[in-house]
Amino acid sequence: MNGMLGLLHLATFFPPWVDEEPFLVTGLALGGVYALSGVGLIVLFRTTGVLNLSFGAVGAFGALIAWQLINHSGLNQWLAYLVCILFAGVVTLVYGMVFGRALADRDPLVKATASLGVTLILLGIMDLLWTSSGGASRAITLPTDNHGFMVGQVTVSTTDVIALAVGVVITVTTTIFLRVSRLGTAMRAMASDREITATLGVPVARVEACAWFGCGVLAGIAGILLADLVALDATTLTFLVISSIAATLIARLSSIAVTFLAAIVIGVVESMVVPIESLTNYADATPFVLAVIALLVLSRTRALSGERQGF
Repeated sequence: MNGMLGLLHLATFFPPWVDEEPFLVTGLALGGVYALSGVGLIVLFRTTGVLNLSFGAVGAFGALIAWQLINHSGLNQWLAYLVCILFAGVVTLVYGMVFGRALADRDPLVKATASLGVTLILLGIMDLLWTSSGGASRAITLPTDNHGFMVGQVTVSTTDVIALAVGVVITVTTTIFLRVSRLGTAMRAMASDREITATLGVPVARVEACAWFGCGVLAGIAGILLADLVALDATTLTFLVISSIAATLIARLSSIAVTFLAAIVIGVVESMVVPIESLTNYADATPFVLAVIALLVLSRTRALSGERQGF
């Protein structure tokens, strides 16, 4: 009897699967964007030792510039998106070359805090230039939103497919790039020991510049995709980077493959929690809840492995 009551309680707690299906699609798309963001964060961290907390703000700023160019300057959509990506890349590169280099020998916490300062500055500028008071509504709608297909009763837009596909492509190509290219090898060497790498004749400044610019480019791409998938709001886009950071934490800021898998799981769970009425208000906490659980499990597994080996 108690078992039946428990099943009935679960049935009322979770919405019907048909209500969850659209959120699964959205979650996979978001997971793809979180994955490409996580890859950018990990490559930059492994190369320079900086956890770039300004990633989301840079992408949000670029997306708002693209919106401005499209709606007020009449610029072609794709050119506006290219401006967004280049803006994000250049801003991140300039920060890395000026402040990143100056802070190269400081503690990782100091480096991360400095990038958080950039986030606050960019948020302030965005609030001045694109104030949200007065009910102003902005949106970026990619042309691919108008095309798609049906999976059962769910409509899947081409944008959803692109978001997931970009995450997969960035993950695979970055992994191959780091393994087979000269620049990728230099980045991996710097991740092991920056000073020894420099003494071997590797142009450290140039390698770091590539890492900063690449991270910025991915921030711009993520900003455009998230502005379409979620909302073109400076604060929302800025702090969506938290989900990507959670994925990188699960991967211990080292494994690109684990980051991808974690990002997909976070995106799906975060989205599918939304239609559960009692959990809707806690959906934003999902990334770090999953990160904490994963880290606890990994730590426990490592501890048990150490005990078996006699450590």
